[in-house]
Parts: sequence; C-alpha cells; structure tokens
Amino acid sequence: MKVDEVFHMNGGNGEYSYAQNSSLQKKTSDMTKHITVKCLEKTYASMTPTSLGIADLGCASGQNTLSSIREMVEAIDETSSKLSNTAPPEYRVYLNDLYTNDFNSLFKNLPDFYDELKNKRHMRRHGFDSSIYIAAYPGTFYGRLFPDKCLHFVYSFSSLHWLSRVPSELYDKQGNSINKGSVSITKTSPAEASIAYSNQFQKDFSLFLHSRSKELLSEGRMVLMLLGRRNQSHVDRGNSLLWELLSQSFALLVAQGEIEQEKFDEYDTHFYAPSKNELEEEIKKEGSFVIDHFEIFETELKHKACVSYGTIVAKTTRAIQESMISNHFGERILDNLFENYGRMIDEELVKEDIKPVSFIIVLKKI
Repeated sequence: MKVDEVFHMNGGNGEYSYAQNSSLQKKTSDMTKHITVKCLEKTYASMTPTSLGIADLGCASGQNTLSSIREMVEAIDETSSKLSNTAPPEYRVYLNDLYTNDFNSLFKNLPDFYDELKNKRHMRRHGFDSSIYIAAYPGTFYGRLFPDKCLHFVYSFSSLHWLSRVPSELYDKQGNSINKGSVSITKTSPAEASIAYSNQFQKDFSLFLHSRSKELLSEGRMVLMLLGRRNQSHVDRGNSLLWELLSQSFALLVAQGEIEQEKFDEYDTHFYAPSKNELEEEIKKEGSFVIDHFEIFETELKHKACVSYGTIVAKTTRAIQESMISNHFGERILDNLFENYGRMIDEELVKEDIKPVSFIIVLKKI
C-alpha cells in the first residue's frame, strides 16, 4: 500500500469528516497558538519582508486551517503597524497536504474567510490593507515542495508523527509482519518493531529538515507540533495505549468472525511517536536549524459521566484512519470497529486518565 496514494483525512462535512471531528486538534492548537504567533512576529520583525511566505504542511481540511491563517495575518497586521505604521506585507500562504486531501472544502470557505478578515481589518486598522494569496501545494512534505529560499515561516500541526510509509523492516523475507496482533507499537510488539519504526522516523524527519532548509530563507523559522512520548520506552499510557485499544478492537472483530486473523496480522499503521531525544538528535545531525523553543505538554482525557471521550476519540481516529482501514479491510467493518474502540476507551478512562503527549518545537534556520 502506497501511503501517499491512499492516506487522507475524511473530506466534506459529514458525520465522520475531519471537519466535524477535529476538536481535539483544535484544542491542542489553541493551547500552543501563542507560541506560533510569537514566533511568526519575531520572524517578521527581524526580516520585515514586503512579501511574506508562509507554508502550512499537513493542512488537512476544515475550519482549523483557515482559523490559524486568520490569527497569523491579524498578528502580523498589528506588528507591522507598531513597527512602521504602514500597510502590512502581502501574504503568500501555501497549503500543503497529500494529493488525496480535500482541498475543495477549504477553498469553498475562502470567500467567507476573506470577507471576515477584511471587515476586521477595516475596523482595526483604519483602512490599511494588503493582499493575501492562498494556494494549494499538494504532495508529500518528505521531500522538496517549494523553490529555493521562498519561505519565511513554516508550521506543521499534528502531521509529522505520520511516516512516509509503513516501515519495510516490519516484514520478513516472505512479506509477513513481525508485529502480529498490533497495528502500531504496543506492549506486545517485539523490540524489532520499535527499531523499524524508529529507523523510518529518523530517515523521514531528516529528509523533512533537509528539504525545508533549502526552501526557507536564512533566519526563517518553523513551528512543529507532533505527538510523541515522554521517555525512551515506546509504551505509555498515552498515544501507545490508544493504539493498543484500537488493536484490541480489531482483535474483537477477528474473534467475532468479521475479519480474518491473517488480514489483521497484515495491517500496520504508519504512525510513530518519537521521544524528545530522538528529535533533538536528528535536528543536530541534519545541522540546518537551531532549537529556539521545545515544549512538552499533555492533552488529558478524563472520565466524565456526561461526556463520552471514547466516542470523541473514536470519531477523530475514524476521520483520520478510515481511508487506510477501508482500503485494506473494506468499509463494512468501520461502524463496529469504532463502536468497539470508543467503548474500550471509555472503559479504560474509568480506571485511569489517558494522557497523550505532544511536542511543540520552534526551529530557526541558520
């Protein structure tokens, strides 16, 4: 299975679309937006370009994308006014995701986005205005996307934990997975599975950094937010546990005769949660960036009698993983799979909170 030909967030605005099921990502974005905005302001103030190039890598679809752009434009509008009391720069905003992404849903929302921003600008800036050019740049960010030195600022939210491929080292010479019974790294996975995922992440992240180093101007910055883990152990009561519960949901369908054991054993995800040390080592090894800021934070899932976090997480996961799962198993298992998954999460939350770990990293181009 070629990930870049199959993987995408669910498009449109239906019940299981990413647009309707990305509240957890929005919560994380809101927790860290002050870091993103401050970083962009510093970049603009130090470079003061008349045309500001910004790239969103892994933009997906839905309101989160345009909300982030609006916040950035408003921040730079204000910064430019304080610096020189003149019109802000023109904005070149490049939205990147895989070819299969629902870019059409994003563009349908652009007229309202422009109208709202224009009204806010005129209320706040007494007529100062500038052009905003928003374009799609489809393709994998594990490789070059843009011309040399055309960007001032890059940000990527909830994307870099998705690898370019399922690691080839997960399979033996006969093509059989060594990670049977798990769709990612869980407590039942062999050590070789963890090594395979780690090796693939190192290759991908290094290529990501090298590619962006060519596209960013000197002194340009990147803000990267991705899921991770607290220490060297690949198993924790966070992202790893959520994948373990999804694996158990598949196993239940096997026991019920809805899918074959062999089909389950053949399925592996392309997700990897790195440690802080892994990220720092690859950044240092690649050598094009210095770390301005590195922060670890938790998105805590707590048991509440009036809220089914299991349902919320299950719908979010379905919006992200449905394309891959349906490609391998077919669509008929989806409802039962994610109903089981949501129930298992709620049962686990009764025992103890689940605390997925995320990182936000600010990198400056040397």
